[in-house]
Amino acid sequence: MFKSKSGTDKEHQLKPSRRSMPCLAQSQTHPQHLNKQSSVHQQNKVQPQPVSEGSAAIDVEQQRDSTKDTYTDESEHGTYDCRTDQSLLIQHELDRQKQTSRKSQKCKEESVNREKQIFERVPAHTNEMNSVASLGLFFKDGIKRIDYILVYKKSSPQIEKRSTFEKNLRAEGLMLERENSITNNDIMFVKVHCPWDTLCKYAERMNIRMPFRKKCYYTDWRSRTMGSLQRNMRQLKSWLPRNPMKLDKEALPDLEDTDCYTAPFSRARMHHFTINNKDTFFSNSTRSRIVHNILQRTKYEDGKSKMGINRLLGNGTYEAAFPPHEGSHKSRHPIKTHGAQNHRHLLYERWARWGMWYKYQPLDLIRRYFGEKIGLYFAWLGWYTGMLIPAALVGLFVFLYGLFTMDSSQVSKEICEANDTIMCPMCEKNCTLQRLNESCVYAKVTHLFDNGGTVFFAIFMAIWATVFLEFWKRRRAVLTYDWDLIDWEDEEEELRPQFEAKYSKLERVNPITGKPEPFQPFSDKLSRLMVSVSGIFFMISLVLTAVFAVVVYRLVAMEQFASLNWHFIKKYWQFATSGTGVCINFMIIMSLNVVYEKVAYWLTNLEHPRTDSEWENSFALKMFLFQFVNLNSSIFYIAFFLGRFAGRPGKYNRLFQRWRLEECHPSGCLIDLCLQMGVIMVLKQMWNNFMELGYPLLQNWWSRRKIKKGGQSVESKITIPQWEKDWNLQPMNAHGLMEEYLEMVIQFGFTTIFVAAFPLAPLLALLNNIIEIRLDAYKFVTQWRRPMPARATDIGIWYGILEGIGVVAVITNAFVIAITSDYIPRFVYAFKYGPCLDEGYRHEKCLRGYVNSSLSIFDLNELGEGYTGYCRYRDYRAPPWSTTPYEFTLQFWHVLAARLAFIIVFEHLVFGIKSFIAYLIPDMPKDLCDRMRREKYLVQEMMYEAELEHLQRERKKNGKHYNHEWP
Repeated sequence: MFKSKSGTDKEHQLKPSRRSMPCLAQSQTHPQHLNKQSSVHQQNKVQPQPVSEGSAAIDVEQQRDSTKDTYTDESEHGTYDCRTDQSLLIQHELDRQKQTSRKSQKCKEESVNREKQIFERVPAHTNEMNSVASLGLFFKDGIKRIDYILVYKKSSPQIEKRSTFEKNLRAEGLMLERENSITNNDIMFVKVHCPWDTLCKYAERMNIRMPFRKKCYYTDWRSRTMGSLQRNMRQLKSWLPRNPMKLDKEALPDLEDTDCYTAPFSRARMHHFTINNKDTFFSNSTRSRIVHNILQRTKYEDGKSKMGINRLLGNGTYEAAFPPHEGSHKSRHPIKTHGAQNHRHLLYERWARWGMWYKYQPLDLIRRYFGEKIGLYFAWLGWYTGMLIPAALVGLFVFLYGLFTMDSSQVSKEICEANDTIMCPMCEKNCTLQRLNESCVYAKVTHLFDNGGTVFFAIFMAIWATVFLEFWKRRRAVLTYDWDLIDWEDEEEELRPQFEAKYSKLERVNPITGKPEPFQPFSDKLSRLMVSVSGIFFMISLVLTAVFAVVVYRLVAMEQFASLNWHFIKKYWQFATSGTGVCINFMIIMSLNVVYEKVAYWLTNLEHPRTDSEWENSFALKMFLFQFVNLNSSIFYIAFFLGRFAGRPGKYNRLFQRWRLEECHPSGCLIDLCLQMGVIMVLKQMWNNFMELGYPLLQNWWSRRKIKKGGQSVESKITIPQWEKDWNLQPMNAHGLMEEYLEMVIQFGFTTIFVAAFPLAPLLALLNNIIEIRLDAYKFVTQWRRPMPARATDIGIWYGILEGIGVVAVITNAFVIAITSDYIPRFVYAFKYGPCLDEGYRHEKCLRGYVNSSLSIFDLNELGEGYTGYCRYRDYRAPPWSTTPYEFTLQFWHVLAARLAFIIVFEHLVFGIKSFIAYLIPDMPKDLCDRMRREKYLVQEMMYEAELEHLQRERKKNGKHYNHEWP
C-alpha cells in the first residue's frame, strides 16, 4: 500500500496521540436495541473534549468518567488527502501504520501500567471492528459507515471511465473501498463513505436544514396556560381506553429531535447547531442524499455533459448504484424483549407486517428511512384509505337500504306478480316468448343499486371527493412543516442526456443558472408534440376498436347462448352474455396495458423532455389517459349506449345489416353496469396485488436459487454482507412511484365516477387499500433495494388529475342517475301520472301501476313468425290501434325533459356545493400559519443571540475586555 506525499504530510501534521486510542476502541460497537438508544453509533462510545487542530488527545481518566455517547473520528478530520487516489482506499496496512505512529507519540508522564491497559484493549477493539464490518454496514476498519454502493462487472470494457469517475469522487472528498462479490466472481462492489468535512461542505451547498434550538411556540403566559390544559387533557385521556390504531410510543424510539428549529446548514456558523454526535448529526438518508448529489455532478470524461452516475448506469459502466439497507429486517430475538436491530427491522415489525394492518403508519420513521417523497406517498395513501371509511359506510348503508326494501318495493312486486304479461322476444331466431315475472330476480337485484338513496349517495360522493382533496392539502401542509419542507425548493434539475445529445448544437443562456445550455426550438417542440398527440388519439381509437369488438361478440353470443340446449344457460342467456363479455374485455384490457406502456414510453421519448421531472409528468399523463380510457370505455358503453339505439319490435336497428343491437333487460341496464364494474374492479385489484408482491417474490426466490446452485451452503449464506444481499434484491421500478400512484388514481376514478351505479365501490376500495398499504410496505422493506431518499413537497401531477376526476365524476353520476337508472321515470310517473296525482307524493303507494305504464304494446302478428296476440317492451310508444301507432307518447317527452332538467340542476347544485366547501376550507390550518410566522421571528432572534454568545465567548477566551452590555 503506498500513499501520496500530501497524505503523509497531513498525518504528521495531526500528530495523533495514543491517548485517543481507548476512545476509538470503545466507539465501534454496533447497537442492537433502537428503543433504548436513538443512534446506531451511540453504544459503548465516549464523549470527547474539545480537540484542537494540532492534537487529538483525550485524557483516559476523563474517558472513564464520561457518560455521554459521542466521539470524534479523527480519520474524518483531514487524515487523508481528498486529492489522492490510492491513499483513500482503506486497507489494514494503513491501520497498522496509524497504530504504530500513535504508539510512538505517547507521553512520558504516563505510567507503564496505564500504557499496558491501553494496548490490552486493542485486540478487543479489533475483534469488535471485524464483527461490525462483517455486518456489511461499514468499511473494513469498522469505523466508516457505508453511505452508497456502486456495482460493476469486472468484464466491463468501460474501465477508463470508471477509473476517472472514481478518482474524481475521491477528489470531491469521498472515500472508496472495493470488495469482491462472494456469489459472483464477475461482480465488484465499490463502497462509498462521505467524511464529516465533505458532509458539511455539501450540506451547505444543498441548503440542508439542520436543528439548532428547541422550539417555543407561545409566550410565557400562554405556555403556562397551555401546559396546564395539556396536563388536564392527558390525565383525562389516561382514564379512557387506548386507541388500538395508534402505535405505542414505547415501540418507536425518538428518531430525531423534531421539536427543534432548523436553519440551512453553514460551516461558518456551525456553533449554532446542536451537534451532540457527528456520526448521527446527519441521518443515514441525508448522508445518502448528499452522496447521490455528488455522484450526479462528478465527471467521468472531459466534456460539458460527461458527468453523473445516471449516464454511467445507462452506458453499462456500472450495473447498479443504491444506498444500502441498515441491516436485516428479521431477527432471531423478539422485538418486545430485545428491541429492534435497526430501523429496517423496526419498520418491518411495526409497519410492514400483516399484524399491523389496523395500526396508523409510522410516517416519521418512513420519511427518515426512505425520504420525503416516499413518505408523502404513504401519507397520501393512508389519508385516502382513512377517508374511504365514511364513504364505504354510507355506500354500505345505501346497499343495505336497498336490501331491506327489496321485497317491499312496488316496482319489484309488480314485476314478480306479472304472470300474464308477455314480453317481446329479445333476439332474432331462437328466443321464446317470456313472461315478465321471470325477471323477478333481476328486478330485486337492480333495486339494491337503484333505490331512493342513489341520488343522495351520488351527491355525497361528489362532496366527499372535494373534502378529501381539500383536507389533504391541509394534511400536506402539516407534513411539510413537520418535515422542514416549507421553505425547500427543488434545485435546478440537470438536463436529460438524450436532450443534450439531440440539441447540443443549439444553445441559450438558462435564466435560472445563467449558464449556456442546449435549447429546443419552438417549431421542433410543437411538431413533436403534435406527433405525440396524434399517437395518443390513435391509441384511444384502438381502445374504442377493442370495445367495438366486444360489442360484436355480445351480439353474436346472444343468439348462440339463447339456442343452447343447456337449460340454465338458455334461461339466463343475458347474464351469460354479459359475464363472458366482461371477462373477455378484462383480458383485452390487461393485454393492451402492456402495449400502452411501451407506446407511452416511445411517445414521451419522442417529445425529448428537458428534465427528468418533465419526462415523468408527461409519461404519467399518457399512462393515465391510456389506462383510464382502456378501463372505462366499456363501462361508458354499457351506461350510456346499451339499449338506447336498439329500435323497437318490428323495426330493430342492426349492425352491418346483420346483427340486431342488444337491448336492456326488462328490469333495466343498471345490472349490466354493476356487473361490469364489479368484475373489472375486483380482478384488476387482484392482478395488481399479485404483480406487486408475487412477482418480486418469485424473482428474489430465483436469485437465491441461483446462489444456492453456485455452491453456497447455508452456513456461508449467513455471512453474506448486507451490500450483496441488497444487490440480490429487486431494484425499485424504473418510473419510481408512478405505477403506485397510477393504480390508486385509477381506483379513485372507479370509486367516484360511476358510484351511483355501484355503491359498494368505496367498500371494495377500502378493503383493497388496507391490503395495499401492507403490500407496498412489505415490498419496500423486504423485496426492493433501498431507493435513494428523495425530497418532495407534494404528490406532483397526480393532484391535478384527482381534481379532474372529481369534475368528471359529477357529470357522469348525473347522467347515470338521469339516463341509466329508472329514478327519473319513476319520479315523473309518481308526480304526473300515478295515483297520487292529486293526493301528494307517498313514495311506494304513488308508484302503483308504474311497470304497466313503462311498457308499450306491440302486435305479434306483424313479426310474421306464427305469433299471435300482443307483447310488451320497454318504451313510451303509442299502441298499435292508435292513430299514430308506435310513435312516442307525451310521457316520453315529459321523462326526457325531466332527465335534462335533472342533469342541469344536479351539476349546478353539486358544483356549487363543491366550490363553497373548497372556499370554506383553507389550504393551511390557522394555528399552523401562526406557528410558522412565530417560528420565522424566533429563528431570527435565536440566530442573532447565538452569534452574540459566540462572539462573547471568543472575546473572553482571547482575554479581551468583556462587557455585558447589549450591542
